[in-house]
Amino acid sequence: MIKLLRNIEKKEIFLTIISFILIIVQVWLELKMPDYMSEITRLVQTHGSKMSEILKNGSYMLICAFGSLIAAIITGYFISNVSSTFSMKVRKKLFNKVGNIGMQEVKQFSTSSLITRTTNDITQIEMFIAMGLQLLIKAPITAIWAITKILNKSWQWSAITGVAVIILLSVVCVLISIIIPKFKIVQKLIDKINGVTHENLTGIRVVRAFNAENYQENKFEEVNKKLTNQQLFNQKAFAIMQPLMYLVMHYLTLSIYFIGAILIKNAVIADKITLFGDMVVFSSYAMQVIMSFLMLAMIFMMLPRAEVSAKRINEVLDTKISVIPGKLNKDKTKEIGTVEFKNVSFKYPDADEYLLKNISFKANKGETVAFIGSTGSGKSTLISLIPRFYDATEGEVLVDGVNVKEYNEEFLNNKLGYVPQKAVMFNGTVSSNVAYGDSKDGKASIEKIKEAVQVAQGKEFVEKMENSYNAHIASRWY
Repeated sequence: MIKLLRNIEKKEIFLTIISFILIIVQVWLELKMPDYMSEITRLVQTHGSKMSEILKNGSYMLICAFGSLIAAIITGYFISNVSSTFSMKVRKKLFNKVGNIGMQEVKQFSTSSLITRTTNDITQIEMFIAMGLQLLIKAPITAIWAITKILNKSWQWSAITGVAVIILLSVVCVLISIIIPKFKIVQKLIDKINGVTHENLTGIRVVRAFNAENYQENKFEEVNKKLTNQQLFNQKAFAIMQPLMYLVMHYLTLSIYFIGAILIKNAVIADKITLFGDMVVFSSYAMQVIMSFLMLAMIFMMLPRAEVSAKRINEVLDTKISVIPGKLNKDKTKEIGTVEFKNVSFKYPDADEYLLKNISFKANKGETVAFIGSTGSGKSTLISLIPRFYDATEGEVLVDGVNVKEYNEEFLNNKLGYVPQKAVMFNGTVSSNVAYGDSKDGKASIEKIKEAVQVAQGKEFVEKMENSYNAHIASRWY
């Protein structure tokens, strides 16, 4: 988590510091109110007190409450700004990293897992920063400040408050030790449910053709049930925390008043009013201490999942790219339009045997070369070595007489025209899809677009569509 938080820049750090100061002000105002309450209690119990004095202290309480509210609103705004900006930057960084890693790394994580890490995992961290950061700063300050104010009131009251705090901390530690490993399982199950959903959507025609709807539903239900049961377990475990804390809080209040009643009964008349005022103040401060631990409990509910999500994001960001681009960005030889394989062998990183072994050939400009073989014989893999989707394990792949490993990635891609086995459409228009990847500015003239569509024998089909070349195209999900 700390490693990921290094992405916070100076502006966000500045806003966080201001928020920290505002939270201190907020806590001070909240802890000041019991003092005015104690003074009001003393004035009410004292004969001859003026109503103006009571109203003045009441006004101070209202000012403190209003000031605390304003500080909380400003803090919430600043922290929300920090969390949303942070998540935007990390999401962009993660998206760019996924775009730069090779097919080897994509298969290592799986597409569904990368989608989860870019969306759900970042959302978990954003929620933690937006809510948890405020509580993480406020809770300890409130607890420590409130404890310092009540320590000198009565050792009996302090002792009973200490017992309540120990009970709360014990419960929190036990629950956290049980829940943290479960959150790792939850995120993995979300990966699986995304994978099953994506598989069902992309293969829906095949599913329907083979009447496999029930099979897919059962497959989804199995993963969905596991995720639901795991989430239920986590929520039930956390559900124990809140009622137990409120139980401790109410019993602490009763204990303070019970002990206070005994102390007041045994005190001399002159000290009874002072003890009563101390009891009211101590009760308020004790509630502040307990509420601080309630806030810490909320942090402990969010922190484990955010920590798991941060580790998953860092796994992607720390991944070493296997295909390292070269620096050559200009033609090095006089050869044009040649592709040559020299004793090329290839095997996948997790494979024991070579898929391709000692492949050598040269395709010159104007020649047509076809690769024929059974399914799984390595035809697509062989082609994938040219644009460097993978790098050859042994040997050299040359384009225009230069090893593809020497080329700058953009320069190499501009030399190649690649038509994948599976057609891919992006959200946009017919024109934007046809002009996709233009080497200059991503745009092409309408004349060039029409020419390309005509070459692809799609002119008649496209021009019959509503809005023709500006017709909307959606990405394919089935």
